[in-house]
Amino acid sequence: MSTITNNNNGEVKPLTKKDFTSDQVVRWCPGCGDYSILAQTQKLLPELGIPKENVVFVSGIGCASRFPYYMNTYGLHTIHGRAPSFASGVKISNPDLSVWLITGDGDALSIGGNHLIHILRRNIDVNILLFNNRVYGLTKGQYSPTSLPGHVTKSSPMGSIEQALNPISLALAAEATFVARSVDTHAKHLGEILKRAAEHKGTSFVEILQNCVIFNDKTWEDVTDKKTKENNALLLEHGKPMIFGAEKNKGIRLNGLKPEVVELGGDISESDLLVHDEKCSDPTYAYLLSRITYPEYPCPMGVFRSVEKPTYEDQLVGQVKTAIEKKGEGDLNQLYNSSDTWTVS
Repeated sequence: MSTITNNNNGEVKPLTKKDFTSDQVVRWCPGCGDYSILAQTQKLLPELGIPKENVVFVSGIGCASRFPYYMNTYGLHTIHGRAPSFASGVKISNPDLSVWLITGDGDALSIGGNHLIHILRRNIDVNILLFNNRVYGLTKGQYSPTSLPGHVTKSSPMGSIEQALNPISLALAAEATFVARSVDTHAKHLGEILKRAAEHKGTSFVEILQNCVIFNDKTWEDVTDKKTKENNALLLEHGKPMIFGAEKNKGIRLNGLKPEVVELGGDISESDLLVHDEKCSDPTYAYLLSRITYPEYPCPMGVFRSVEKPTYEDQLVGQVKTAIEKKGEGDLNQLYNSSDTWTVS
């Protein structure tokens, strides 16, 4: 639990959600899924035991990028697609900080795609929250890298002809050490996933299915509607068989290398089903799960992968320490004058 000291009487009291809420008016459209994500993040931070001054939120461009203004922490509102570079620099320069990168499907996966790949593969200890609403919301409704083929928007009046990018598959292909998915309206589940991401040592990547009520309303209705979500979503639980459905009578099993939906009963039992293993060191298994998509399959929710690997900043600090032990403290003046020099007059 985080605490704060009252300078007047020295009293130490626990921080609350209110302490992490800034005085800025939240400016998202009424009904936007971003409100839920913001609330769950502000609720989580007091539980982590991290002082406010050690928390930094970094964003790029898009509706999601307003996030740092609404957090009573340090924050950086940076440029389109380059938030991973800023977040990397913050974490490397001060590894003790808790760094959160807030981005959207357009910001992270188009102009920022290359930057995202490299922060993931380096395993820098940063928490990445990708809000995926399958559209460009801030610039008023153009199709994005995650828009489905055929999606009609202002920039695709006859329907998008592009293949939709799968954020989970991308993160796993870059061998991210923590990869998960949740939904803006599933508050309890979202809170649990955010906590696990924050506690992970290394890059954590969380795709949050988020609704844009103005330009792409109900894009995730299949997994958010109370009448259908239990039949259309698969909750991933480590060590447990993959069972889903309102009656818990459906499951996923492997038929060769291809997953298939089966109905329990008769010759098919839980022992025939695929058992989830988020700790599998090889990302191939998790990648297979990322290809399970609605409507052919239920949409997987939860942690796809959670493995431990050395972080970039720990290794970098280790190299610096080793260099100092071998060669002593550096001297910039000596370095600058160690080779041929010229005086220009």
